[in-house]
Amino acid sequence: MNDLADRTCIVTREVMGSSDLIRFVAGPDDTVVPDLKRNLPGRGVWVSARKSCIEQAVSSSAFSRRLKSTVKVQQNLPELVEILLLEAALGALGFARKAGQCITGAGKVENMVRSGEAIAVLHANDGSEDGLRKMSQAAHATERGGGRRIRIWRIFSCTQLNMALGASNVIHAALIEGGAARNFVSRAIQLSKYREMEPS
Repeated sequence: MNDLADRTCIVTREVMGSSDLIRFVAGPDDTVVPDLKRNLPGRGVWVSARKSCIEQAVSSSAFSRRLKSTVKVQQNLPELVEILLLEAALGALGFARKAGQCITGAGKVENMVRSGEAIAVLHANDGSEDGLRKMSQAAHATERGGGRRIRIWRIFSCTQLNMALGASNVIHAALIEGGAARNFVSRAIQLSKYREMEPS
């Protein structure tokens, strides 16, 4: 399947690149399942990769109409997709750590931000606002000094960061340049768009 091909969202009817959509197919038991890797067999339909669009697809019977058959749609499908996207992002974060492309600790992360080495920063969504403010100030100072714009993501809890990074009490983490880190950033963007959130 050509991942670069444009597809049409069955909810909005908007034509966009397939990277901005999620593919769904009917499984062997006629239950609609998400195909995040876009490689499951069968006729597929595409929905804009936003939770609100999938909620609308579920409530409007769009899957049955577009798959041209009576299919079973779980009412918690939007939440199931979010869990899959979250697990993919956390898995990618773990790979970035193993590759040496993820640094933790407030002091180390702030240094990475101020030096321009960080390509993205994570702040636990249950961390303190004061910690977020300090990291945001460092990121803005770097950008004003001619450095790159550094996104600060608040998409994971402290517990989720701990599990992904094999550490304890992780509030801040910085991603530095590398293939594994870039893969994580793409996953973080996908998860944030699905939740319709913007990084700081």
